[in-house]
Amino acid sequence: MYYLEKEILVPTDLKTCWDFFSSPRNLSVITPDYMNFQITSPNNIDSMYEGMMISYTVSPLLGKKLEWITEITKINEGKFFIDEQRSGPYTLWHHEHHFEETKGGVLMKDMVFYKLPLGILGKLAHSIFIKNQLEGIFNHREEVIKDLFGEKTN
Repeated sequence: MYYLEKEILVPTDLKTCWDFFSSPRNLSVITPDYMNFQITSPNNIDSMYEGMMISYTVSPLLGKKLEWITEITKINEGKFFIDEQRSGPYTLWHHEHHFEETKGGVLMKDMVFYKLPLGILGKLAHSIFIKNQLEGIFNHREEVIKDLFGEKTN
């Protein structure tokens, strides 16, 4: 299993930060364009709830479209929420989003636990490009957050 952790200081109030990041519609705003992220869920996805299933397609490699379904498994309003992959490219994907009001804004912490399929081939793919691609996606998100909310980031 692999682990990725990122922290960002978002220079806004907790309600604004929570409202933005807890709206599934904003996933496309913070995802790099090359991923061709598109929500395919037929239901209303304006606000999340525990048990919510979100389906989407992404094209992380060579434009090949992948279907991905995540479930919002836990929400503690204004503090954290967790999404987990139910179907998609990973053997395991568990993503925790934590929010803490601090001086200067909201400290947002992402913790991602993930596993890849294909044994040794998955490990090789991770070392060659998957790890860097995930880092790049979160770095892109940080740049978008700077543009939307201001410059204060960790």
